[in-house]
Amino acid sequence: MGRAGAPQWKLEGFEEALDRWIATETPDQSLRIVVTQWVLTRFDDPYIGVWRADGFENLWFGTVPTSLHGDDMVVTCSYWIYEGEHRVRCDSIATLSLPI
Repeated sequence: MGRAGAPQWKLEGFEEALDRWIATETPDQSLRIVVTQWVLTRFDDPYIGVWRADGFENLWFGTVPTSLHGDDMVVTCSYWIYEGEHRVRCDSIATLSLPI
């Protein structure tokens, strides 16, 4: 086990995915903060609030809590979890229309 307070998981590609999402969708500052803070929670437990994508052993998907905005739009994230390596690799961050 790592030192106390150290993140349990290594995150990969989240910064780039956030940058792409911001450049493509130009969300307001408050939504950027909500999504960025949610990404940081993945360090501690990447399984909370997401579900396994059908047909993929390690691909997980979920909506970012409190990201509802516009006309029933929410921010979503998909990522690969490599349990044995304690690694989480972001696949995408995007805004989708409800229902999902």
